[in-house]
Formats: sequence, C-alpha cells, structure tokens
Amino acid sequence: MSRHSVESAPDMPSWRPLRALRPTMSAPWWQWVASTDSLTARIVSAGGERPFRVRLLRQGLGFPQPHEAQALGIAARRYAWLREVALCVDETPWVVARSVAPLKGLRGQCLENLGERSLGSWLFRQPDLVRGPLYATARPPEFAYPGDDNFNSLWGRRSVFQHGSKQGGISLLVQEYFLSTMADDLALPSR
Repeated sequence: MSRHSVESAPDMPSWRPLRALRPTMSAPWWQWVASTDSLTARIVSAGGERPFRVRLLRQGLGFPQPHEAQALGIAARRYAWLREVALCVDETPWVVARSVAPLKGLRGQCLENLGERSLGSWLFRQPDLVRGPLYATARPPEFAYPGDDNFNSLWGRRSVFQHGSKQGGISLLVQEYFLSTMADDLALPSR
C-alpha cells in the first residue's frame, strides 16, 4: 500500500475528529465520509445496475489493535470479535471495513452468523442504537485486504456504535476505508 499526501504528523494521532480533516477533503468525498446513513445503501445506489456483494475476508476472535481497544475502552490484549469485509461493486472492492466488538455483550446478537451480509443490515435495525462521533484518517488500514498496488485507501472513517445499556449492551467499533477503485469508478477527486 502506498502512503498518502495527507498524513498525520508523527506526533499527531492517525484518527482525528472528522471536522478537523474537512479543510483537506473535497466536497464529493465529504458527502461519503461524513454520511451517517447506511454506507451499504449508498454504495448500492451509486453502483446502479451493477451487482453489489459483501466479501467476507476474516471473522473470528483475535486481539484488537491498541487504538481499537482504546476506542472501545477495553484492554488491548483481550480477545474481541473481529470482522473484516470488502464491499464490492461488480466484484471490485470499493470499501474495506473492519469491525471490532468486546466479547462482553455479544451473546445473543448472532453477529457471527452475518456471513456475507452487511453489518449495516443488523446495525440499522436496532431501535436503541447510538452512533458515536465520526473520526477520519488518510492513512491506510492496518489489516490485509484483497488487492495490489493498483489501488489504495484514500480516506478512512470510524465510529463506535452502542446498543443497549453499558452494562448489558454491546459496543461495536466500525472502521471503513474508501478505496481508489471507488474513486475511479465514480470519477471522484483523489482527495
């Protein structure tokens, strides 16, 4: 993966409040990165008649990255549920996503049964779902995803979803990275 021209300085965190990156983001990208509705629905709409697919890359138990654990308020070396997918239009990945949830609160949610359905198909059906603030980055994801040097990540965004009470509910970190293949297909600017 190549590095990007808009990177955080070494002493700055790679995830910053979305508004802080607004001056470096074009209006077309802002509409994608700042949206709070279903990303899957937006991609399906933008793809027109072309088929949409969620490609499951990895799902299971593992350790979150330190910044993911911090966002969720859990210990870094504690097992969590991890899910990585590619959201594809015409079999071309447009977005790659990684979701992380502490094991506490997962019981009965059936997220492990999503398969190649979008996480949004579960998230946006939850009546008491609360989405935390959006953060963004210009850095590439820290997980492997399908592809090669022909495409890279242009923008990433993340937020924590809370479902239910803090004691008996679930916290879910959702990170989504918009790829250059999407920019090319939709004629979006490079930034």
